[in-house]
Amino acid sequence: MKILLSAVLLAAFSASPAFAAKMQPCTGEAMGKSITAMGTVDSPAKQAMAKEMASANSEMSKANMRGACKHYMKAQKMSAK
Repeated sequence: MKILLSAVLLAAFSASPAFAAKMQPCTGEAMGKSITAMGTVDSPAKQAMAKEMASANSEMSKANMRGACKHYMKAQKMSAK
């Protein structure tokens, strides 16, 4: 079920090639890289992204990958702006 949901999300975002090229897969490894790449939280935008990433991490610890991916996608959209 989780794989199907991930595939549907990726397919929906692949309709826009520019947007899809910036999106990372919803995996623990990709989330870790995103957190590392964020660096210091020195602006309100980065603070909002950090909050979404913290929420994603919390959902992952509850084994709720759907919720984690939702927060991770929000953080990625914020970084694209």
